[in-house]
Amino acid sequence: MSEIQNSSIFALDDISDEEMNNLIDGTVTDFDEGDLVTGTVVKIERDEVLLDIGYKSEGVIPARELSIRKDVNPADVVSLGDQIEALVLQKEDKEGRLVLSKKRAEYERAWNRVEEKFNSGETVEGEVIEVVKGGLILDIGLRGFLPASLVDLRRVKDLNAYLGTRIEARVIEMDRNRNNVVLSRRVVLEEARKAERQEILSKLKPGMRLKGTVSSIVDFGAFVDLGGIDGLVHISELSWNHVNHPSEVVKVGQEVEVQVLDVDLNRERISLGLKQTTEDPWRTLVKKYPVGAIVEGKVTKLVTFGAFVDLGEGVEGLVHISEMAKSHVDAPSQVCQVGDTVQVKVMEIDLDRRRISLSMKAAAETLGTEVEVKPLPESDKPAEKDEAAEAEAEPAAE
Repeated sequence: MSEIQNSSIFALDDISDEEMNNLIDGTVTDFDEGDLVTGTVVKIERDEVLLDIGYKSEGVIPARELSIRKDVNPADVVSLGDQIEALVLQKEDKEGRLVLSKKRAEYERAWNRVEEKFNSGETVEGEVIEVVKGGLILDIGLRGFLPASLVDLRRVKDLNAYLGTRIEARVIEMDRNRNNVVLSRRVVLEEARKAERQEILSKLKPGMRLKGTVSSIVDFGAFVDLGGIDGLVHISELSWNHVNHPSEVVKVGQEVEVQVLDVDLNRERISLGLKQTTEDPWRTLVKKYPVGAIVEGKVTKLVTFGAFVDLGEGVEGLVHISEMAKSHVDAPSQVCQVGDTVQVKVMEIDLDRRRISLSMKAAAETLGTEVEVKPLPESDKPAEKDEAAEAEAEPAAE
């Protein structure tokens, strides 16, 4: 039986070490710096992780190149057998191994993803991993900086309270050359608040009664938080009685019930009333003075069109000059003076405008008396002097 010779079969003893290395190199993929490679975690040590990427030797990922977080334990980041992607930093170290970076590979992909969200105006979400001078560092696949002034709607005193929490923010600035990504949480909160305000505003109607909390006090009124939106109670709407300053009626943090007076959707303003939630004491008091009743009062003020008369308990009415006496009256001072006690008849009550019309003339007629009208001093008769001067001037003009 003849021996069959196979020319493709050769003995390893017949080739040199150099030829053997060339054969091995021919079966191994070559890598360049900056290439992305995928491999399997084969060893985890305290300061590095070894990755089998099908190269003649394992690739090594230094601990500092595992994550954007500082001082991480490699065992907390990867596990044996994990398939991970890494970026080639150096083709060979002193031991002939490829030096790789997991965080750089993640950074490349994260940058592209974050850049897309930046261009489209979408939000990003990440965990707060560090508190630094002037703000927070978020893990969004890369290190995003959130300035302290943009963390919340109001200035935050203790940034440490956010450490370890997840935050949704908007990318407002990106600079790849400087490896800089700036975030804002405040703009996200402002947009959410605006949407919430619009929703609340659309539901509010004049006359509705709501409960809220006094959020701030100013000279002209008090702001009430209605649960996401503030409304203003003007100082004139705080109480039925005169108020010198809002602090006389309410305090910051006080829970109150208010009534919606007006809603301006365009300006996002809500006008509220506090006094409207209580009964107007004036309405109760005027029940003592029905139309047709004759009452005694004291003159408090004289004006060109009449006299104001206090009926007691804070109820004041007006006697129009035409209702002061049966005869013609040129000035209220012809009939009475401030401080005089007079008899008046209630003629009309306007509950909405809180006004009472009184008549001295009608009261006198009912009582069978007559109101005395004193003559005006000559100095108080400018109209009569003018008429006399005009009468004297007429013949001359003819």
